[in-house]
Amino acid sequence: MLAATLLLGLRNRPAHSLLICTFNRGTQGLSRHAARTCAVSARAPLSTSCTRRQSEASKIESKTLDVLGTAYATDDWTNTPPAILAKTGRNLLHQPSHPLAILKELIFKEFPTFAHYDSLSPVVSTHQNFDSLGFAQDHPGRSKTDTYYVNQNTLLRTHTSAHQLQLLAAISQGEHNVLMQAKNNFAAPRNERFLVAADVYRRDEIDASHYPVFHQMEGVCTFSREEVRDKIRQATTAERDSKTGGACHSDQVAQMVDATVVGEDNPMQSAHSAEEVAFLVKNMKQAMNDMVVQILTKAVAAQQSSGEVSASGSQAQFPVRWIDAYFPFTSPSWEMEVLFQGEWLEICGCGVMKQEILNQAGMPDRIGWAFGFGLERLAMLLFGVHDIRLFWSSDSRFVGQFSPGRINSFRPFSRHPSCAKDVSFWLPAESTFHENDIMDLVRETAGDLVEGVKLIDSFTHPKTGKGSRCYRINYCSMDRNVTNEEINVVQELVRKRMVEQLGVTLR
Repeated sequence: MLAATLLLGLRNRPAHSLLICTFNRGTQGLSRHAARTCAVSARAPLSTSCTRRQSEASKIESKTLDVLGTAYATDDWTNTPPAILAKTGRNLLHQPSHPLAILKELIFKEFPTFAHYDSLSPVVSTHQNFDSLGFAQDHPGRSKTDTYYVNQNTLLRTHTSAHQLQLLAAISQGEHNVLMQAKNNFAAPRNERFLVAADVYRRDEIDASHYPVFHQMEGVCTFSREEVRDKIRQATTAERDSKTGGACHSDQVAQMVDATVVGEDNPMQSAHSAEEVAFLVKNMKQAMNDMVVQILTKAVAAQQSSGEVSASGSQAQFPVRWIDAYFPFTSPSWEMEVLFQGEWLEICGCGVMKQEILNQAGMPDRIGWAFGFGLERLAMLLFGVHDIRLFWSSDSRFVGQFSPGRINSFRPFSRHPSCAKDVSFWLPAESTFHENDIMDLVRETAGDLVEGVKLIDSFTHPKTGKGSRCYRINYCSMDRNVTNEEINVVQELVRKRMVEQLGVTLR
């Protein structure tokens, strides 16, 4: 839900997924052989938004596309390249010693009463990914420049929210096979509460913190309206007791800064009462505080044990601040930030769940809240990983540094020298060129040899009106030195494919 919003609506900020709580009312750098094979192989051309110049035969190599052993019919929307398809079976979240899997399990442990899902197929329908969540037909997230399509009606999920309605409606629709996919289905047998951790796919820029495949955490927790009323009465009694000398509990670790209010700029839904919203918001923010404090406390302990910081110099408290936000699928909504290592870190987006989604799922008597976030950004901070490509590495110098259930700082091995190459070109007349087209083309050609692609010059000719672009491609292997001669071969193939597939004129 929030995953859908944060990932599809805003491209240049940390990726979030969504966790809902309701209440009833990168591979290792290419080996030398692989790099050379990549540089000289005649792979099928990419499908991009600039393929109007290509014939239908060159867009789609065959009439079917195989994803995880299932053949899907292709059409004009098909734009998922082999390099992306190869990631669908990597299952990083199932490798116990992988930093992302370690983080996933730590979060799962913070929510023991939630059903835990981490094996749902990445292939979903456009209805699941967009329509069921209320995406407008002209939403940019639906574009082929943003999303990897298998065909017009099928795609690789762009957020874990694609499974939200499916999991909420599993009981009402008798989908017991879905329920059985939970690792601990005894915890929430009716999927009234669940977490989803999964790989998600988005056409994106290339740099040290962006990758076309990443991972999200999403969840749902529901309660009946009757239960909410009971909890509100209990809370009122406890507050009255505290004013007359009863017990008073305070959080000594998470310090909240919250000046936000539910009002015109961040409204509640007409389907909810003010008392229900107040309860949900308080419950949600406390759950977020507890989760973040537990994880960051473990990170600080790891720093102390490794000698990176002394006990006296380590962070003992974690100030939290809440900021009003807008997401189409929650209202009211917030973003949560935590002060960690001297910087405010955006952790997640969250809010009170839109009642329409629960109604669609056959749960009109339930209300709830939601939050979600991307795992890579938090894992890079906690484990000290500087390059997102490393998460896909099979280099023993990386994978051998981690163990299940433990957060420890990554100790970088020798950085290999990089090799930068520029490519300049004129855009074709009436161009539909999108920057993600060149990002996908470079990734498909050079794989994880490419460290970054950056636009360094853009101008329009004053007489002809033609547009020009210049991109700098930075090649750098994570496990070996590359030669200028080797990269020249790869760069030449990139240039050739740009002409063939994007219709540009090289300068």
